[in-house]
Amino acid sequence: MAWPPRGSVWGVDTPAVQQDVARLARTLAAYEPVTLLAAPEEERRARRACGAGAADGSGVEILPVPVDDLWVRDSGPVFVTGPGGVAGVDLGFNGWGGKQDHHRDGQVARRLLGHAGTPRIAAGIVAEGGALEADGEGTLLATESSLVNPNRNPGRSRDGIEEALRQALGVRTVIWLEGVRGEDITDCHIDALARFAEPGTVVLSRPEPAAPPVWQRVYEQARAALEQATDAAGRRLRIVELPEVSAAGNRGPDFLGSYVNYYVANGAVILPRFGDRTADDRAAGTLRELYPGREVRQIPVDTLAEGGGGIHCATQQEPVG
Repeated sequence: MAWPPRGSVWGVDTPAVQQDVARLARTLAAYEPVTLLAAPEEERRARRACGAGAADGSGVEILPVPVDDLWVRDSGPVFVTGPGGVAGVDLGFNGWGGKQDHHRDGQVARRLLGHAGTPRIAAGIVAEGGALEADGEGTLLATESSLVNPNRNPGRSRDGIEEALRQALGVRTVIWLEGVRGEDITDCHIDALARFAEPGTVVLSRPEPAAPPVWQRVYEQARAALEQATDAAGRRLRIVELPEVSAAGNRGPDFLGSYVNYYVANGAVILPRFGDRTADDRAAGTLRELYPGREVRQIPVDTLAEGGGGIHCATQQEPVG
């Protein structure tokens, strides 16, 4: 995870989003080790907020790595495993196609891998971790709007980008969804739209009824493409819809009401609680069915969601061995 510093794009909302990050870090630390990247000048504040060094051993490790923002899913490396062990793929983060200046975040993957002594793989394309969703058995989901985009990969064809993904990630089949450009900062990342619950099963976010028509079209195109797709093992996909929370009320234009942006931890699934009891309970019930044997934990991340992201966006898992 990463700690959003003072003076970041969050402005007056910085204390509130720091509370969201700290709450998420403390929740995850009950299930698995958590490392939080923080600029050296922010280390003390982050340590105090996250309970780092707690006597019960549940604290969060603070790693002094300068960051611009909290979205480590996109700025950090994507980890892969192979015969040689764990390696990290550096996706060449460029601030979502140059929409924001992220000089520090552009160095996060290289710095983190260097600190850990983990082999680095250059992806050969520009992308973000939130633009990639893999089933662990050779299948990748991605949106064309995010990756086949001149703001990241000018002059590159979809076939060329797909080949780079195959080489860097070891996938055999890429299922492309259309997505949409320019409607959010990510150009429609896959991790708020569709996720693998397990090989052969995709969880698809369904827009709430009052959502702008463009997002209804994204959903409909994604649903149609997934219904026709087969994965790397030749299976047709089972699709489980997960309705979004209603954005009615005091919500900003960038608010992300997707429950699909959850994080799978060791023994748990962490997803947002938005305050709509019916929608929150429905999402939790669906994920309990999809992840039997894991505890389902819901936490409020309202400020995080107002920034257009979620729990998955703010985390990046690292395999062991």
